[in-house]
Amino acid sequence: YLETDVHLTADGEVLAFHDPSLDRVTDRTGRIADLAAAEIAKARISGTEPIPTLDSLLEEFTNACINIDPKDDRVVEPLANTLRRHNALDRICVGSFSDRRLHRLRRILGENLCSSAGPVATALFRLQSFRIPAPTGAHDCLQVPVRQAGMLLVDRRFIDLAHRQGLQVHVWTIDDPSEMNRLLDLGVDGLMTDRPSVLRKVLQQRGVWAD
Repeated sequence: YLETDVHLTADGEVLAFHDPSLDRVTDRTGRIADLAAAEIAKARISGTEPIPTLDSLLEEFTNACINIDPKDDRVVEPLANTLRRHNALDRICVGSFSDRRLHRLRRILGENLCSSAGPVATALFRLQSFRIPAPTGAHDCLQVPVRQAGMLLVDRRFIDLAHRQGLQVHVWTIDDPSEMNRLLDLGVDGLMTDRPSVLRKVLQQRGVWAD
């Protein structure tokens, strides 16, 4: 999977971009929510690369699976409309720190949407891993850090319970090759990294990289 956040421009365009503003990594300034798409199109990342729309990303990478994080409430319905327009639900997974956004997207797009557990569902799942009864959610995977609030979250018990429930475990953000190998040995299904070349080398060494 490729991973991207999405934000909505002032005039309703869905952009694939990490930050809520242009200030940090582009040659322009301003909050995306306050600017029109035509104005943002003039910005360049590191002086060279334009900010892609989600439309262009889906059109250019037709065979790529994409993990999408909607960063505010305004973008939820435009995101759903974009995914429908491109008939892209079979190659999208949606994750968010907002249970409300995830619930809205599931309600709009239905059971064919792949989504990760939000914060509340993840906390309830953690209770289950300690054999404390808790309700299950309508998610397909758990996208979590190794540790949360100083406590170990991802261990073999957590992973085994997820797999028994038919859930995948994706762990973020893992940039160290030894930690990548440790988590893969534990049985995680996916790793999110800022160093894809390092992860590729690890997977190649393990004989599981698909060219």
